[in-house]
Amino acid sequence: MYNEHPFTAKVQSSKSPEYTGPISLAALKKIFASCGDFETRTLDFGLSGLVAVHACWLDGLVSGSQISDEILRPLTDRLRAGEGESEQEVIERILSGGVYRGSVHRRSAVELLVGDLCHGHLALVFDGIGVALSFEVRASEVRPVGEPTLEKSLKGGKDAFTETLRVNTALVRRRIASPRLKLAEGTLGKHSNTRVAVLYLEGLAPPGTLRQLASRLDRLDVDALLSLGALEKGIVDTPLSPFPQALHTERPDRFSTYLMQGRVGLLVDGLPVGLVLPVTLSDFMKVTDDASSHPLVSGVLSLVRWGALVLAALLPALYVAVATYHQEMIPTRLLLSIIEAEQDVPFSTALEVLGMLGAFCLVQEAGLRLPTPIGDTVSIIGALIVGQAAVEAKIVSPIAIIIVAFSSIACYALPSQDPRLALLLGAIVAGLYGTALVSALLLLHLASLDSYGVNYTAPHSDAR
Repeated sequence: MYNEHPFTAKVQSSKSPEYTGPISLAALKKIFASCGDFETRTLDFGLSGLVAVHACWLDGLVSGSQISDEILRPLTDRLRAGEGESEQEVIERILSGGVYRGSVHRRSAVELLVGDLCHGHLALVFDGIGVALSFEVRASEVRPVGEPTLEKSLKGGKDAFTETLRVNTALVRRRIASPRLKLAEGTLGKHSNTRVAVLYLEGLAPPGTLRQLASRLDRLDVDALLSLGALEKGIVDTPLSPFPQALHTERPDRFSTYLMQGRVGLLVDGLPVGLVLPVTLSDFMKVTDDASSHPLVSGVLSLVRWGALVLAALLPALYVAVATYHQEMIPTRLLLSIIEAEQDVPFSTALEVLGMLGAFCLVQEAGLRLPTPIGDTVSIIGALIVGQAAVEAKIVSPIAIIIVAFSSIACYALPSQDPRLALLLGAIVAGLYGTALVSALLLLHLASLDSYGVNYTAPHSDAR
């Protein structure tokens, strides 16, 4: 029997090491203590072997073939030739073509070198002068560029963002082949050191927007940036608003289109989604195919989306308000049909609609979380079999299912589903008066929202 857990001797204190001091192999070993993927190899240069160069990298983040063929092999060839009698001479020979890499960074600060190692670089450390040369040899085992899964398009591109930042920036570069496309990179997250890129077109993006975004990113204090939620809360104007204030897209062509309009984009390493700022409510009503269609066709489809927005938000509330408080507004034949359908149902109209909305959300969440074949089956069973059984059992009325289903289909044009519930509660409390009051409050809130100086209801209101 073990007297000590086999990992006990390998796990160190959770106290974070200080990334300060001169660069040396000992300093890097102290920083990466208890890191089983930290690898080192020492090479001796010169005829007498007095110049020691330490190669350091994190296994799994780098490409072994690139390290062997493009860095270690040419270095060992020079080692056998006896080239380099001092560390400075070895550095100069490496920088003048001693290795077969196109990108090299000379580091004299240990915190910069640690950041390079954590992002797939190999470091050649020279202890004697406290200097390191950093080469990017990131592993290429990443998910290939695939088709969009959420934002499908008939006439647009068929590629989508991946989880690799440099692949995503390349997808944007291919569409905007101009040096005016600027890319400012940095890291966020005290422990994750996640790379974030801010993309904009010089001369088109407002300088005030860039300064404001840079200031908010500098103030963002998070331990780890592993989701878009942590980033959005720190950069939007009104984090508590139910309406989204940053546009998410998985399409590089849509992302590039907004950059050409003077917007600012953000790409996060590890997330296959791009963020666009500033945005307005009308931006969520546009799709990629609008630019590829005839203006008349795209205009009609845009009106259909705005109509779906109104129906999704108001239809359940109007039905509950009219059926509960204002029956005189319903035509007689339709009223008789509603009364006949409702007379055997034990619940009120308000409870019916609330229950059906909750059931639809439950089926939707189950379909999203389960594997694709099972999720499709659950959605079909929940929508057809359970709904039909509920009607036959006279638990809910057919018209309530029709209203909720129609509203739920239309709600996919909504940027947020929260206002629908607020309008429904207003209708339950005070009928049409409550619906009108909640609608007025929502419009007032929309009119008061700003996104980096742009009104949220633009271009239907003043843009700035």
